[in-house]
Amino acid sequence: MKIFVSLIISLQLAIIASGQNVDSLYMRENYDQVEHFIPMRDGKKLYTLLYIPKDRSKSYPILLNRTCYNASGYKNWKTGGHPSKYLVRDGYIFAFQDVRGRYQSEGEFTTMTPNIPGNDLNNTEDIDESSDTYDAIAWMLENIPNNNGKVGQFGISYPGFYTAAALPNAHPALVASSPQAPISDFFFDDFHHMGAYLQSYTYAYAVFGYQKDSLTDKAWYTDQLNRFDRNKVVNGYEFHLNLGPLKNVTEKYHHDNFFWKETIDHPNYDEFWQKRNILPHLRGIDHAVLTVGGWFDAEDLYGPLNIYKHIERNNPKAKNSLIMGPWSHGGWAREQGKHYHNHIYFGDSISTHYLREIERKFFAHHLKGAVNPKLPEAYMFDTGLKQWKSFENWPSPSIPPVKLGFTEGGKLLINQDGSDKEKFAYTSDPNKPVPYRSEIEGLTFTPRAYMTDDQRHASTRPDVLTFTSDVLDENLTLGGEILAKLKVAISSTDADFIVKLIDVYPDTTAQDPNLPSNIVLSGYQQLVRAEVFRGRFRDSFEKPLPFTPNKKDEVSFPLQDILHTFKKGHRVMIQIHSTWFPYIDRNPQKYVENIYKDAKKEDFVKAEITIFGDSKVIVGGNINSATSALPK
Repeated sequence: MKIFVSLIISLQLAIIASGQNVDSLYMRENYDQVEHFIPMRDGKKLYTLLYIPKDRSKSYPILLNRTCYNASGYKNWKTGGHPSKYLVRDGYIFAFQDVRGRYQSEGEFTTMTPNIPGNDLNNTEDIDESSDTYDAIAWMLENIPNNNGKVGQFGISYPGFYTAAALPNAHPALVASSPQAPISDFFFDDFHHMGAYLQSYTYAYAVFGYQKDSLTDKAWYTDQLNRFDRNKVVNGYEFHLNLGPLKNVTEKYHHDNFFWKETIDHPNYDEFWQKRNILPHLRGIDHAVLTVGGWFDAEDLYGPLNIYKHIERNNPKAKNSLIMGPWSHGGWAREQGKHYHNHIYFGDSISTHYLREIERKFFAHHLKGAVNPKLPEAYMFDTGLKQWKSFENWPSPSIPPVKLGFTEGGKLLINQDGSDKEKFAYTSDPNKPVPYRSEIEGLTFTPRAYMTDDQRHASTRPDVLTFTSDVLDENLTLGGEILAKLKVAISSTDADFIVKLIDVYPDTTAQDPNLPSNIVLSGYQQLVRAEVFRGRFRDSFEKPLPFTPNKKDEVSFPLQDILHTFKKGHRVMIQIHSTWFPYIDRNPQKYVENIYKDAKKEDFVKAEITIFGDSKVIVGGNINSATSALPK
């Protein structure tokens, strides 16, 4: 059971192999597998698994992957599809390293290790991911034969963060980095969105919240995972609703979990979270960076977009590119043939195109001196037209901004203002929250399918405001950043606000024969982008404040970027509501200082929510300037 759970977690969180890859035989025949414990400047040793080409007549660059998800998962010539077969056959020295405190590496694990500016080789106290990466590279250049003196780094999800965290004060030999689905700030990605807790991640805390007591190549936290008895949970919505206030999570599941304790002790964006934000440290970067993300990545969408933008803004010498495709978390690392996300088909061999034509050529050029692929600054997939687009920068000024307004009769206005005299109201009841999925699902590890899910389950609810445009008589492309500017009044002292941008298909849309018969594309309301905002943070993420009941207030917040063409014959829809469960935890709607610790069952109260007609959603351009629109 322990091994099975470990493999499940590795697959979901790290894209590590759970079995022999199709190229295992090739690797066995062409690579030597060796293991080292590489010393850091403070004396701690980090386990590193290396594959070195058997052909010693050539020199090879090093490709480094640093992970908290068990580097030993790559033993016995497993690649799990990443690195791809193209990189494997091109010939590199592959290095997979457990970060400190994880699996076979010494030291203590720290969540999102804070960056310490500078990189003093003689300082054995100021240790961060940049210094550990620097030391690992220096050791490998000195001790691994037949290296050509150049290093690249790559990784998906948390390993994407480790790739980004190595960019400041990088070793001079690190000349090409590809952070993929990288975390940048845990208050806005993964475990939180705009200050709201992702309750759907509750099960995942066991993976990160326990220190091991010895070096191991096995998961040491399976007993804590098994507290949930996950296989018996058929309906995750009911499970979380029956769980009650979040303080019950502490008592029943995570009372001894250090990461959970850090989360509940820091409900606001205080110094603890701020110093774990890598974005302010992305300066002084002068080498090639290829940031990769998926438009339907429910886990890490904030990270790649904002890492790219911060590098672009602050590092004029960096060769900085952004790739955004129709993938969920890490979906580009494996080819699925016909590419679907949930119920929506996007094309064939999309991941192969990326792996062969973009990633492969990026590393070959910068590490091997191959021909320059001349990648565009931004290579973005239009999820409505279902085709790739190239841009000189992102957001692109070539896509005009569009303003979406609201008026009576549930009508969505395009490039027109609504009236401040109009009011649209609904009653939000946290004891009967809006489901985030159209289908019943069990206890998910992390959410994924909802990102393109059918929203008809929500549009008919009385606690959801729905505004729909007229049928489009020509294509409408929405691309770039999104800013929701809501004018609100609430009868209580706190509330969340969820804004969804939806593509409504024509009633004449043909059925997809590859889908189950109960999935009907006629009239499908495909989610394109959505975000939640915890209203208490409308002025400051660091210093929340309650609402004054029934007083008109402004709540403005960004949604993550999009590139989506709403086709002729389709309609544009906006939904607004205040619960989104169990993806997001329930706001009691009665203001309490710390929802994790203080909220009691009786604090979860109904609230009358009023959205005024002078609210709007603006899509396109550089509206938010990479989080400048966020409260301070």
